[in-house]
Amino acid sequence: MHLAKGLEFRTVAVLACDDDVIPLKDRIEVIGDDADLEEAYTSERNLLYVACTRARDQLLVSGVKPGSEFLDDLRVKPANASSH
Repeated sequence: MHLAKGLEFRTVAVLACDDDVIPLKDRIEVIGDDADLEEAYTSERNLLYVACTRARDQLLVSGVKPGSEFLDDLRVKPANASSH
């Protein structure tokens, strides 16, 4: 995912969008400082965003339940959805 920044592809598959993988559970568990934890979450969230926005035509996101909490950030509201 790191190398995809700035590139674009017709189809992108982002695999293993599971809660233990994105954010990487092993990385998060060893962080003791709240500021470092926030930075790690931001970095992981941005990495997923970059991976998903590389798709020009099709995006496939897969995973098992529970899915990554970051997937909610990627959901698109329908054009006619009300914000009330």
